[in-house]
Amino acid sequence: MIKRALISVSNKEGIIEFAKGLSELDVEIISTGGTAKALKDAGIKVTAVSDITEFPEILDGRVKTLHPKIHGGLLAVRANSKHMEQIAELGIEPIDMVVINLYPFKETISKPNVTLDEAIENIDIGGPSMLRSAAKNHRDVIVVVDPKDYPFVISELREKGNIGIEDRMKLAHKVFEHTAHYDALIADYLKQNISPAALDSNGSLFPENLTLTYEKIQDLRYGENPHQKAAFYGEIGRHPGTLAGAKQLGGKELSFNNINDADAALKAVMEFDMPAAVGVKHTNPCGVACGENIYDAYVKAYEADPVSIFGGIVALNRPVDVQTAEELIKIFLEIVIAPDFEPGALEILRSKKNLRILQVDFDKNTSSWDMKKVSGGLLVQELDVKDFSMQDLKVVTKRAPSDKEMEDLLFGWKVVKHVKSNAIALAKDLVTVGIGAGQVNRIWPTEQSIAHAGDKAKGSVLASDAFFPFSDVVEAAAKAGITAIIQPGGSLRDEDSIKVADENNIAMVFTGMRHFRH
Repeated sequence: MIKRALISVSNKEGIIEFAKGLSELDVEIISTGGTAKALKDAGIKVTAVSDITEFPEILDGRVKTLHPKIHGGLLAVRANSKHMEQIAELGIEPIDMVVINLYPFKETISKPNVTLDEAIENIDIGGPSMLRSAAKNHRDVIVVVDPKDYPFVISELREKGNIGIEDRMKLAHKVFEHTAHYDALIADYLKQNISPAALDSNGSLFPENLTLTYEKIQDLRYGENPHQKAAFYGEIGRHPGTLAGAKQLGGKELSFNNINDADAALKAVMEFDMPAAVGVKHTNPCGVACGENIYDAYVKAYEADPVSIFGGIVALNRPVDVQTAEELIKIFLEIVIAPDFEPGALEILRSKKNLRILQVDFDKNTSSWDMKKVSGGLLVQELDVKDFSMQDLKVVTKRAPSDKEMEDLLFGWKVVKHVKSNAIALAKDLVTVGIGAGQVNRIWPTEQSIAHAGDKAKGSVLASDAFFPFSDVVEAAAKAGITAIIQPGGSLRDEDSIKVADENNIAMVFTGMRHFRH
């Protein structure tokens, strides 16, 4: 039998109707602050928390429910005679239901130019304390944190007079998920306000206990394969420049593989300042090009590999115009990603009913971590956003690259960074002519990219994500007519590769850094 309910909510969605339902069931309602006022204004009889505690709110409302007459009423185990005798001696009455949602911390920190002081004032203390007390004692106290549960709870009370133990546990579980999420959000926000230098100096860039919090963006039809269930979750407050913050302007619902591939395409196209287009298939670039404008870039990227791009994903780093849209719809694509779309272009793209159209804010987002789930654990690292300085680039052959070769080498280096290791990319005139990906040695992706390039390999440049353990890559490059190579260097056999390059008049530069992608 529910006799007393404590209600204190920031999100007042549905609370008036719910409270009226409780009143109709002769439940005494205890409340405070803005919630009490809203309920009273709706004609609902309310007992003030201060009347229960016999103590006024203090410290600008920071302290009002942190009191034994509240928490004693929540935590007393009804089947424990000692508990019940003790609260009776102290004049504490049991509280049978708690309906609470917390100060809007997430909404506060999402506002532009919010100050640290404003954020801290929106850290709820009393709310989580009451929720945890009630959830701990859920056998005796019904705890409701989600307005979506109001209809179910009131329906059960009307029909059965109570809530079953399994449903009480579900509601309690939801509370601990909610408070864990809330606390993790606060911890993450505070960490963002500590300088990276201070974190590093304290050895806490990677904390001893890693708590992550995400919010569900959508359930997915299935995962990588139809027999796998899946959902898409987003980081909080880090959406610019990511798929989590994309606006879908047309097409079918995104799938698991769509999102994974689109993320790869978006990251790759963001490498370029010039108008650029990236085609992706199974998370690997299949055609990448820079051009004078976005139409020129897309046509070149398409022609780089018209076979593989079919059924793939295209990311563009400039607004899509009508001319480009007309080209895009000539083949089957899963997704088109761009920072914007001209109205006429959007209409053309939407004529392909199933084509997913994503608008993404191209502000680069580098504040997150790169995480890879492994069985029983999680690998966490910084994002691979660093690159070499041109001052660190080392010409190791007798011949230095020409200006034209260097332009293509730097382009190829940006591309190969986004190809699965072991990775090789051939480029010519700021267009990929061959890409070799995901092989277990380095010569196979070299042969793969050369075979794909065909006659276009002659006069192209080669980029490798890691060093050459043997001279075989340079030997294959020489046979194909490749004129320049960019690679990290650092192999014990570097001199073997340098020698073969010199013998074939190939210019080779070392970056001093690698870009593995597994």
